[in-house]
Amino acid sequence: MVRGGSLMADEIFENPRLAEIYDPFDPDRSDLDAYESMVTEFGANTVLDIGCGTGTFACRLASRGIEVIGLDPAEASLNVAKTKKWSDRVRWIQGSAQDLPPLKVDLVTMTANVAQVFLNDEEWKEILLAIRDVLRPGGRLVFETRKPKSQAWLKWNRENTYKRIDIPNCGVVEGWVDVTDVQDSLVSFRWTYVFESDGSIITSDSTLRFRSLKEITESLMDVGLSVEDVREAPDRPGQEYVFIARRPTA
Repeated sequence: MVRGGSLMADEIFENPRLAEIYDPFDPDRSDLDAYESMVTEFGANTVLDIGCGTGTFACRLASRGIEVIGLDPAEASLNVAKTKKWSDRVRWIQGSAQDLPPLKVDLVTMTANVAQVFLNDEEWKEILLAIRDVLRPGGRLVFETRKPKSQAWLKWNRENTYKRIDIPNCGVVEGWVDVTDVQDSLVSFRWTYVFESDGSIITSDSTLRFRSLKEITESLMDVGLSVEDVREAPDRPGQEYVFIARRPTA
């Protein structure tokens, strides 16, 4: 997961013990189905997945013969990604979008919460400019962001998120999330994991920016990307925007 325009990553992605349990704690990736469908819809042959994390989406595309670049600042997450089937067909890059080598792709994706980790307007503009530069003329950017009015964070507490999972080669792990602060459009929260094998408790703090439909639309237009469509996320109807932006052909 990208943290702003830098190489920083939250502990949940950078700590090797947490990266190892990331997938078992979030096994349902039906949210990726819509993205995979759009790869087909738009006829994309080359895809850059920004904030690829443990590589689930990138490997799914690689299995279909799509040329995929998986970008993430977190070495621990990329190490997990590289153990997966089809990972040898993905070009993995550790870093930020601003550090990408010269390339042109048909589609750029930011799945899950990736688009919301860019907290200030300057960081957000920097990532959009970097994306515009790697898109071929007519290429598209697809990303999702939670609707502020849905206030998803109201359910980010131990009561609603607690899990206790027995993970192979790791043992039993407990995990949950709690909101730690809400300031205007910024929501901060803390993941807590308890490893029963040795009693270790590891926490990871994150902050997301909840931008309005107007804010995002204007920010895309400001960098020369046209908003082609705004859809609902099939896995969270009424809770998220799915933006499809396009680089003009001329």
